[in-house]
Amino acid sequence: MVNNENLIICRCEEVTYAELLSTANEHKCTARELKLRTRAGMGFCGGRTCRLSVDRIIENVVPNTSPGEIPLKYQPPVRAVTFGTVGERK
Repeated sequence: MVNNENLIICRCEEVTYAELLSTANEHKCTARELKLRTRAGMGFCGGRTCRLSVDRIIENVVPNTSPGEIPLKYQPPVRAVTFGTVGERK
């Protein structure tokens, strides 16, 4: 049996599975509330790596939660630009 308690779900904010699970069990919150309580999904990647895991934890812990109900959205911290735009002289 594998011990998932120390498994890091949010690499940016170093939030573990155990932290997410205990917070979800204690507060019976939505994915957005879980994000605000634990900072999972608030790091540099904006939730691109942990968003689905946080949603799944909520779906498993909170009864009558449909998949994707108030899903977390992720927002990249920067906008993609071309090298030409960066090196352009004015």
